[in-house]
Amino acid sequence: MYAPVARIETMRILLALVANGDWEVHHMDVKSAFLNGDLQEQVYVHPPPGFTDACQSGKVLRLNKALYGLKQAPRAWNARLDQELKTLGFQRSIVEHAVYKRGTGDSLLLVGVYVDDLIICGPNNLKIAEFKEQMKNTFSMSDLGLLSYYLGMEVKQEKRLITICQKAYAAKIVEMVNMTRCNPCDTPMEQRLKLTTAKPGTELDVTSYRRLIGSLRYLVNTRPDIAYAVGIASRFVEAPAKEHWSAVKRIVRYIKGTLDYGCKF
Repeated sequence: MYAPVARIETMRILLALVANGDWEVHHMDVKSAFLNGDLQEQVYVHPPPGFTDACQSGKVLRLNKALYGLKQAPRAWNARLDQELKTLGFQRSIVEHAVYKRGTGDSLLLVGVYVDDLIICGPNNLKIAEFKEQMKNTFSMSDLGLLSYYLGMEVKQEKRLITICQKAYAAKIVEMVNMTRCNPCDTPMEQRLKLTTAKPGTELDVTSYRRLIGSLRYLVNTRPDIAYAVGIASRFVEAPAKEHWSAVKRIVRYIKGTLDYGCKF
C-alpha cells in the first residue's frame, strides 16, 4: 500500500540535487509494465473462464510472457527494465538499485525507478527529451511532463526551489478520524508529556489506532515536524488506551491547522 521508505528517501535526494542545480525533473509511466517481463522459468496456467475449445479440453497453457497476478511478474519486469537501461548506457547505483546514471557534466542524466514510474532529471533538457524518445521506442510509455505528483506527494517546481507536501493526504487523515471541525493546536505534542503502557483491559479500538499511526508515519515523509510525536505514539500500538488516543488526536489537531506544511529544497 505504501511506498518503501528507501524510495522516498531516494526521491528527496534527487529533488535536492535538482533544486541545487536548477534542473528540471520529469515523470514517465510505463503502461502495463508487468506484461513486459520475460519469464526465466516454465509457467503453466489454467485456461481463463469463457475460453472453450473442445479439442484442447483438459489442457493447460504455457506462458511466454509475464501476467499481472503472477508472483514472478514484478521480478521479471524489474530485470527487463534493468536490462534495457543498461543497454542505453546507464549504470545502476551500487548503493541504491532504484537509481541509474548516464554521462557526466552537462550530459549527466539520473533516473529514479519505482515499479513502473520513472523520474528523470539532469542539467540538459535535450538529454532528457532524448531519453524519453528512447524509452518510447522500447515500451508503451506515458509522458507526464514535469513531475507534479509522485508516491502520494505533491511536487511544485520553481526557479531553484522545489516544494513537496501531502496536503490532500493530510486532509484525508483528519477526515478519517472525523475531526474536520476540530480546533487546531499550535504544537503536535504537549510539553513534558509522559505516556505509559496501558493496563490490561483498558485498550481502546486497537485496529483504528494502528491504522491512524500507519497513516501518520507515511505523512512524516514530508512533515518532519510531527516525526517525534508520531514516534512516541507509535510505541503503544499494541494496546492503546485513552491517554494514547488523546496524544494522537492532538497530532491530528495540529495537522488540521498546518495542512499546507511540507519540505522545501
